[in-house]
Parts: sequence; structure tokens; C-alpha cells
Amino acid sequence: MFTVYILHSDKYDKIYIGYTSNLQQRLKAHNKLATKGWTIKYRPWKIIHTESYKTKADAMKREQMLKGGQGRKWIRETLLKG
Repeated sequence: MFTVYILHSDKYDKIYIGYTSNLQQRLKAHNKLATKGWTIKYRPWKIIHTESYKTKADAMKREQMLKGGQGRKWIRETLLKG
């Protein structure tokens, strides 16, 4: 099982979209363990949305859709209300 997740940084008003097979470990990496990468600059992150998929391919497809303009617009308008 794979999870597509959306993180939000309240402090910086940033969104991160990804997928994983272990959501709790991935969130821990984003918030504490990682020492390099884009997400370390905007900590702390909170999960604002998740979706489950049976295959990695389906999760990747949804992740790419959410990373596009319409997906980000949906996130801002629906999940963040602004």
C-alpha cells in the first residue's frame, strides 16, 4: 500500500506533496531526520491530506497530478481555504 500525502508548513505557508509506503517514517524524516533537501528549510511540517493507493504507479500518477497547477489550486482552495 502506498500513501500520497500533502504537508503544509504553517510558518512559511509552503506545501509539499509526496508518496511513500511508510507515512510515519517519512514525516519523521521531513521534520527531524533529514539533513539536506528542500523540506528542511521549512520545518515544521504537518500532514493536511492523505490518499491510499494499491500500487506505486497509481500513487506516482496522483502525486504528479497534485503537483500541477490544478492540483495546487485544489489544495489551496479546498484544504487550506485560501
